Amino acid sequence: MALIYRPGIASRLRKSTPKTRSALQDVVTREYTIHLHKHVHGRSFKKRSPWAIKSVVEFAHKTMGTSDVRIDPKLNEAIWAHGVKNVPHRLRVKLERRRNDEEDAKEKLYTYASHVPVVSFKGLQTVVVDAE
Repeated sequence: MALIYRPGIASRLRKSTPKTRSALQDVVTREYTIHLHKHVHGRSFKKRSPWAIKSVVEFAHKTMGTSDVRIDPKLNEAIWAHGVKNVPHRLRVKLERRRNDEEDAKEKLYTYASHVPVVSFKGLQTVVVDAE
C-alpha cells in the first residue's frame, strides 16, 4: 500500500493548532505534595538534605515554568528539621508564581516556594489557592 503525499495538509494543521505554553500569562498559587523520599533514596547520608532542597527547586522549576526559584526560610527549616540524614518523606509546598519587580531582571516571573504544615498527607491533592 503506497502512501499518498498531499502537500499543504500538514502545514495547514500546524498553523491551525499553535501549542505554545507560556508561563508569562498568569500569576498563580498552587499547593503540592512532594514525595521527597523517592528523590533522596539511595543518596549518601551527608547529602540527603541538600539534595532534597535541590529536588524541591527542580520540582518548582518543572511545574511552574520559571527558572528563578526562591526558597522560603521556613521551608528550608522544615527540610533540615531532623538534620542532614533524616529528611521528611513527604512535604506540602505552596508554589507561587510572582511578577519580578526588579528593573534589571532576566526573567519576568519567579517562583516562591513556602512550607504548608499539615497533620496528614492522606487524600491531599494539588489545589489552586485563591490570590489573597
